[in-house]
Amino acid sequence: MGGMALLSHPVVARVPATSANLGPGFDALGLALTLYDDVEARVTAGGVTVEVRGEGAGDLPGDERHLVVRAMRQAFDVLGEQPAGLALRCRNRIPQARGLGSSSAAIVAGIVLARGLVEGGAERLDDTAALVLANDIEGHPDNVAPCLLGGFTIAWTDDSGAAAVRREPAPGIRPILFVPEERGLTEVARAALPPAVPHADAAFNAGRAALLVHALSGDPGRLFAATEDRLHQRYRAEGMRGTADLVSALRGQGVAAVVSGAGPSVLALAVAHWTPSPLPGWRVLPLDVDMAGARLGAELGWGTLEHAERDDPVAAG
Repeated sequence: MGGMALLSHPVVARVPATSANLGPGFDALGLALTLYDDVEARVTAGGVTVEVRGEGAGDLPGDERHLVVRAMRQAFDVLGEQPAGLALRCRNRIPQARGLGSSSAAIVAGIVLARGLVEGGAERLDDTAALVLANDIEGHPDNVAPCLLGGFTIAWTDDSGAAAVRREPAPGIRPILFVPEERGLTEVARAALPPAVPHADAAFNAGRAALLVHALSGDPGRLFAATEDRLHQRYRAEGMRGTADLVSALRGQGVAAVVSGAGPSVLALAVAHWTPSPLPGWRVLPLDVDMAGARLGAELGWGTLEHAERDDPVAAG
C-alpha cells in the first residue's frame, strides 16, 4: 500500500488496566494501574490467528474479529501499510467487562503493536495521533488516555478529536481494586443514566472534579471529599447493588471508594496503611499507579512473550 517496511520479527506490547471517572470526573478522568495485558504480534504471509491465555480465554474471537486485530488494521491503514496476515498471542490479566478498561487496553495494544511493526511507525503515528485513533475506535477517551500515557490523565474531545494531559499522581496513593465475579456492560450502565441532571448536581461535580485533580496531584488528604459524585453512580446503583453497597461500606470507613468506570468493580484510593478485609465474591487486588502507559517489549528488554511472562507485574504489585 505504501512503501513502508514491515518488520519480520515479533513485537510485544504491554498495556495497563485503567479506572475511569474516579467518582466525579465522568468521561474525563482516568488512572493507569499496575495490572497488564501483554500481546505479541508478528506479520505472516496470510490469515489471522489469535491465541489467548488468561482473562477471556475461550470467550474472545481468534480471528479478524478480535479487538486487538481490528485496532491494528485501522492503525496500519493510517500508517499506509497493511500486512497480509498476523499472528497474535495474548497473555491477559485485565478482567473483562468489569470496568477496568479491557477494551481500551486491546485497542491501545493494537495501535502500539501496529506502529511497532512498521519501520518509523512511532514517528508517523505519535501518541497525539494514536490517542485520536484510539478514541475514534473506543468512543470516549477516559480509558484510552491513561492506558496510552500512564499516570493520571484528564481527557477531552474537540473538533480535532481526543486530547489529554498527563499528570503524576502524588506519592503514597495506593489503588486497591475490588473485582466481583459478575460482569457488567458499559451499554447497560450508560442506559441507566438520565437524559438530564439537575443544575446543582452538575455544579457539585464540577467542583469535586477540580478538587480531585488537586488531591491526586499533591494533596491526597482531600481524596475522600474529592471522590464524591452525583452524576452517574447513584443512577447505576440499582443495576449493581453489590457494587453500590461496597462503595457505601468503604466510604463509611472513611475510604475514598468509587465505582471503577461503568462497574461493577470498585476502586479504593487508599493513602494510609489501610488493609481491606477479604470479601466473599470479590477479588481484592492491591496495586500501584502505572506511570509508563503502553510500551513495547523492546523497551523492557523482552524479545518474546515468554520473556514478558517471567516478569509478572501482578505478583510484584
